[in-house]
Amino acid sequence: MLEVEALSSRYGRITALSDVSLRVDDGELIALVGANGAGKSTLLRALSGVQPVASGSVRFEGADITRMSARNRVRMGIVQVPEGRQVFGPLSVEDNLRLGAYVRPPSELAGGLERVYALFPILAKKRHEAAGTLSGGQQQMLAMGRALMTRPKLLLLDEPSMGLAPRLVAEIFATVRSLKAAATTILLVDQNARAALSIADRAYVLEVGRIALAGRGDELLVDPAVQQAYLGL
Repeated sequence: MLEVEALSSRYGRITALSDVSLRVDDGELIALVGANGAGKSTLLRALSGVQPVASGSVRFEGADITRMSARNRVRMGIVQVPEGRQVFGPLSVEDNLRLGAYVRPPSELAGGLERVYALFPILAKKRHEAAGTLSGGQQQMLAMGRALMTRPKLLLLDEPSMGLAPRLVAEIFATVRSLKAAATTILLVDQNARAALSIADRAYVLEVGRIALAGRGDELLVDPAVQQAYLGL
């Protein structure tokens, strides 16, 4: 589904990504792990089209999208749940979800809302409340629900468990597992490397903007270098 070849990206003179190559197959859950500042979020932003690419290529379902605008990538099916949730606080929960469906035909709106409310029942209960009044965990559910309203082919999840209590972290990862079970293709970035690797089909380890390791999630979970650097073992 997604092929990234020798991708580089910069912030001014600072190189954030250098010669990154990876692939995501249809239906896979791929984890990106690494320390803060390794370039994980930058890579997701480059894939969603909001971070310029200096060199290299990005292909989605065989089409070269390296220079394609972010909005057109959304229409193709690449949708990002941004770090920090970034919900529209003054708007109601349901209006946030409706905004997520702007690329879909109006006839699909009711069915989309029904699916999201089934996945996150608390959002159904709070559908008329302002999004800014939700807890951090509920806002993360809303951000994920808003992305799912687009019916994404590839879901980019950026730090979905950041700042959440352990119980809510478990709920978020349970949701990610259920999306994977429903054949949603996911590229997941999360500081909780253990949880991310435990549910990933495959994973890539980023170090200072480069791919340092790659392999199956369960293999990297027991890799001594990964355990020492990211799992505290």
